[in-house]
Amino acid sequence: MIAGVIDSSPRRASGLLFGLAFGDALGKPTEFLTVAEITRRYGPGGPRELAGEPALVTDDTQMALAVAWALHDASAYTPEVVEPLLRQRFGEWAVSPDNNRAPGMTCLRACAELGRGLRWQEATVAGSKGCGANMRVTPVGLLDVDLDTLAGLAQLQAGLTHGHPTALAASELTAYAVRLLRDGAALADLPDLLIARAQEQRRAYRADWLGDLWQRPGATSPEEFVARGWDECRQVLDRLVAALGRPDDGGDPCRDTGEGWIAEEALATALLCALRHPDDPVDAIARGATTAGDSDSIAALAGAFVGAAHGMPAWPQDWSPRIEYTDQLTTLATPWD
Repeated sequence: MIAGVIDSSPRRASGLLFGLAFGDALGKPTEFLTVAEITRRYGPGGPRELAGEPALVTDDTQMALAVAWALHDASAYTPEVVEPLLRQRFGEWAVSPDNNRAPGMTCLRACAELGRGLRWQEATVAGSKGCGANMRVTPVGLLDVDLDTLAGLAQLQAGLTHGHPTALAASELTAYAVRLLRDGAALADLPDLLIARAQEQRRAYRADWLGDLWQRPGATSPEEFVARGWDECRQVLDRLVAALGRPDDGGDPCRDTGEGWIAEEALATALLCALRHPDDPVDAIARGATTAGDSDSIAALAGAFVGAAHGMPAWPQDWSPRIEYTDQLTTLATPWD
């Protein structure tokens, strides 16, 4: 049952941003543990309480904040305006003393190249589709923009560090899922809606946002390049639908949709956690944290999805003052709520 509180406003942006941070914090200490080790330490339900004052998050939340601040500061949502802001925020994150949470090597490598002033299409790690591309993209789904702009922003922020077409497609789908939830779609409807989006966009290369990125991996055309990404996302979404058609055995969701180290699996496994516990956000993020895979990223995205679906009233009241970066999360969410 969703935690009941006095606040009756959905506050979906707050629910999403804080939910991402809450999931990240629960998954932080379990990321490199087996499920057996997690359950021995926390019990069969996994971690369900924030630990620490404040409860620390990882680079997942830090980079989501970087994206959110870039969007917050943008005078217009165009590639010419947003790309320098993303570059600046990613660069500041890369050299921050708080960047000590086992950050992904792809992000660090790409940020170092961006810091040298290279074009982002040359700075990116072209072959990487790591979940760093979409663990941070959810703020894009909160914007009041058309779907073409949403897609361009989602793919651009991914492409600065992760140049693989699946990183681009998975990031767009993650942001699109947030948009759907923000607009009132039911969690249960997401798999079919995301599969339809993957089919519609399969050969849509957004040259105005991506430039010549498609040439890096040696594809014969932009359409061939991007189709590979959408096809890989479609495959894991089909696995998600198949998993949801079976009874929940309470085990590790990674067995069905992957361990989440790569972008499309992080999306699908986070959705599986959310859809297994659609009416209990704490259960959803605890399930994400109780996996053999990239537990912090899976739980963070699951928290973002259930937070966007149910809003801030879904979370325990005493959690928001205790999470790291609560001031930034509050400031960023307020204009979007």
